[in-house]
Amino acid sequence: MSYTDLASKVIVVTGAAQGIGLAYARRLVDEGATVVLADRATDSVEKAAAALNENGNQGKAIAHAIDVASANSCAELAESLTKEFGRVDGLVNNAAIFSTITMKPFWEISTDEWDRLMEVNLKGPWLLTTALLPLLRASAGASIINIGSDAVAMGRQGYLHYVASKGGVAGMTFSMSHELGEFGIRVNTLSPGPVYTEVSRDTVSAPQKEAMMARQALHRTAGPDDMTSLAAFLLSDESSYITGQTISVNGGLVHR
Repeated sequence: MSYTDLASKVIVVTGAAQGIGLAYARRLVDEGATVVLADRATDSVEKAAAALNENGNQGKAIAHAIDVASANSCAELAESLTKEFGRVDGLVNNAAIFSTITMKPFWEISTDEWDRLMEVNLKGPWLLTTALLPLLRASAGASIINIGSDAVAMGRQGYLHYVASKGGVAGMTFSMSHELGEFGIRVNTLSPGPVYTEVSRDTVSAPQKEAMMARQALHRTAGPDDMTSLAAFLLSDESSYITGQTISVNGGLVHR
């Protein structure tokens, strides 16, 4: 399904240099949106934006370097977008530490690792949403998507700090939706189950992957494009009465 109103929107996607973040950006550019690909991997995000612009898409991709854990970096992005567009119609808070996690019992997680993950995964969406709030308020009905994880509902072992951060994201979404509703801004959590991308990772072993597949109602793996249709819907005007929700996309693996 195509959402024609997206063609008039300016949308920021964080963690957009690769993986699911890039897939969100690609779908939105396909829909005709102007998409700001924001990522700390400067070279990679610039190449990703250039590739999207070379594919003859209806929309436009713009690369911006950002560290979502830095208030100054978030403020710099907001300043740039204020000068360039004067508004932001959509924000996908996707940037997170996940693929580089080495699985271990929670009592072996160092305080430095815990703090850095929380800075990116939980503090980052708060910082960037706060920095972009004047631009989101300048839009007629902005939509924010915070990317969660159904690892929370699964009680996944081996990366407690990640699970805790994504549990926090879901709670933050609900509170944000109530604080921002008076401005006509919607906030939802898109909560994926296991999604397999081109990004290598050690966070799912082969036996774990097989076990999860066996538990799913749909016995196939999920790719990034399985997430993008919901993201496009939530960013479009078609979802104008949906806010404060955590929506799972997991092939029937768990029920929330």
